[in-house]
Amino acid sequence: MKLIRGIKTKKFITSISVALFFIMTLTFFTSCGNNSNKVGSNGQKITELTWYTIGIEPKDYKQVITEVNKYLEEKINVNLNMKFIDFGDYTQKMSVIINSGENYDLAFTCSWAGDYLGNSRKGAFLELDNMLNTESGSLLYKTIDQRFWDGASIDGKIYGVPNQKELGVAPMWVFTKEYVDKYNIPYQTLHSLEDLEPWLKVIKENEPGVVPLYITKGFSYTVFFDQLVDPVGILSDDQTLTIRNMFETAEMKKSLETLRRYYQLGYINADSATAQDDKSVKRLVTKGDGQPYAEQIWSKDLKYDVVASPIVNTLITNASSTGALIAISQNSKNKEKAFEFLTLLNTDKTLRNLLNYGIDGVHYEKVSENSIKLLNQDQRRYEIPYFGLGNMFITYTLDSEPDTKWQEFKEFNDNANVSPALGFKFDASKVSSELAAINNVLEEFKSTLYSGSVDVDEYLTKLNTKLKEQGIDKVINEMQSQINQWKANKN
Repeated sequence: MKLIRGIKTKKFITSISVALFFIMTLTFFTSCGNNSNKVGSNGQKITELTWYTIGIEPKDYKQVITEVNKYLEEKINVNLNMKFIDFGDYTQKMSVIINSGENYDLAFTCSWAGDYLGNSRKGAFLELDNMLNTESGSLLYKTIDQRFWDGASIDGKIYGVPNQKELGVAPMWVFTKEYVDKYNIPYQTLHSLEDLEPWLKVIKENEPGVVPLYITKGFSYTVFFDQLVDPVGILSDDQTLTIRNMFETAEMKKSLETLRRYYQLGYINADSATAQDDKSVKRLVTKGDGQPYAEQIWSKDLKYDVVASPIVNTLITNASSTGALIAISQNSKNKEKAFEFLTLLNTDKTLRNLLNYGIDGVHYEKVSENSIKLLNQDQRRYEIPYFGLGNMFITYTLDSEPDTKWQEFKEFNDNANVSPALGFKFDASKVSSELAAINNVLEEFKSTLYSGSVDVDEYLTKLNTKLKEQGIDKVINEMQSQINQWKANKN
């Protein structure tokens, strides 16, 4: 009898356990899906969209998103749940999220974070062509410059909505205005690396404690080249689309020899191979990648005035035209609503500026219809990466900026040169192991070579020898074959 009662007891406990399991499971899914059952003031169901974006969550995020969601409920019956991932962690954490099969709706992605090309090719992001070809989708398509769509195209398909901003790469020399004024330096006429030399000499001889040309570990000088994968690509004006190793070009050798000479003359900081950007270091000039009004941003960041001149004409490349996009997850349960939201985000000024600047009267105040003054600048509680949030051309200008700012950005884009390889996307699957090995070689040599601190002939020979040993010729041949086919199909 004891045995039988024991069995009955175990069966009873098991039954209770199973029942509890189902109750807990039901509770979990109910709690996870609460927002799907939320009804707005108009009596319609509210769809919650989960959006992963880059940056740190602002202090006043909850206050702002409450207002955003009120507006979205009225417009399209949507609420947003924005999840922020910091810049340095974004690619890795999004990779984990995607590989886990998580059900999210939207994600920031680009050429330098979130791996737009790789994640699109492996099916993580939704192909948008069918949606863009609808009557409502055409509104979004027409809003964004065609060249952004060309850059976003992968094997003829679109997998992300570009955030409209500057289109091209604009390498610039950034000069400290104090020394420009003091020595009447004609900075606007200085473009090439060699153009700088007379003025580097002036600073070296007259300003002890000032670095004439400030270089840090991340410095590169690839202004003549469109890197399709580092360091392989084409010369930026090469209509023949001849694939090359950048470090085997005459242009690269000349630039490296100039940097070496400047280092030996004491024009470059001694720690250039390892230096992290130190804003306290006094310098005449450094290199930056800019756009219209970049000087204002740099001056604010450095806390002193700078002026800039272009090194070469702005170039639109695959990398620059995919500098910021928002993709819809293939696993999203709300694909149509996500696309509807992206259309609104890129066309509706009220929504775009609310996400960009926060709440009128709390985070900013309007000084005219399209211009604002930010409040509490010293302790701003709502700061967010503007470029990650959709069409920038419909955002307000700041009171320190001209009303013509976005028109000038359009002109900047229109006047840019276009890489002959724009739209070509390299499929690296056949040479992935070679590219990984090549990247290790570059990590070993690039910073040292660009620093000017080593003999160019010796180190450039070592670099190219190791690149060949790791299969760079195989990468070049594979890319040449693919780009030849792309060119033939394009024509």
